[in-house]
Amino acid sequence: MARLNTWRWAVFGLAALYFLVPLAASVVFTVDVPGQGVTYAYTQIVSADGFVSSLLLSLELAAATIAIVLLLMVPAMVALRLGAPRLRPVVEVVCSLPLVVPPIAFVAGLSTVLKWGPEHLSRTPLFQTFVAIQNPDFPFVLVLAYVVMALPFVYRALDAGLRAVDVPTLVEAARSCGASWPQALVRAVLPNLRGGLMNAAFLTLALVLGEFTVAQLLGFQPFAVWIYSVAGSQAQLSVAVSVLSLFVTWALLLALAGVGGRGRTESRG
Repeated sequence: MARLNTWRWAVFGLAALYFLVPLAASVVFTVDVPGQGVTYAYTQIVSADGFVSSLLLSLELAAATIAIVLLLMVPAMVALRLGAPRLRPVVEVVCSLPLVVPPIAFVAGLSTVLKWGPEHLSRTPLFQTFVAIQNPDFPFVLVLAYVVMALPFVYRALDAGLRAVDVPTLVEAARSCGASWPQALVRAVLPNLRGGLMNAAFLTLALVLGEFTVAQLLGFQPFAVWIYSVAGSQAQLSVAVSVLSLFVTWALLLALAGVGGRGRTESRG
């Protein structure tokens, strides 16, 4: 038993070194410049040109993506569990397809459609639709792309949450009390699916904040693309923003774990 614990600590130590050494080197790079001494790159982040606008754009895209993907997947997953459990492997395969298609191929097909639409639909009302979804102030086309890319993660999170809940019994009890189907979903199922919903929302948020390929190739500048563009002229600032965003992501993950653990404790009590 002592030998097993030793190996566990050894593996844990190696993993910690693997992650913490590059992170520490990045932090040192952001606060110490050879020949100049200690600098304060982190104090320049908020005032940097484009930081606030790109971060707000990414957060808006993330909020829209989370709302749409949950509105699509939650009713579908509940209906699948209630009425057609045999179709679960089919839905799982369909939702996993974005993991198979490389992002570069995905965005190539997307850009082809965006170019084809205005040329062939210029005399139809759909022309304005193609123009509207590519508005640089809020490129809804990125939301559509992110919804597709988030499907595998949202499906796994919701599936794990639904496996821990007796959905048929909850819905039947709600229906016997006079609740409609939407009321049964909102008042009986969703409160017991809070952990799965939060996991799905967090994974989608992390995906949107860190996604680069689709936004860059389509010509938009959310947060990840802004970090890349700043790296060419202000490398220290770019690394500082990356480190800060990593710490914020960790903080969100710890907060999610704390809320989930507290929710499980309350439900047991």
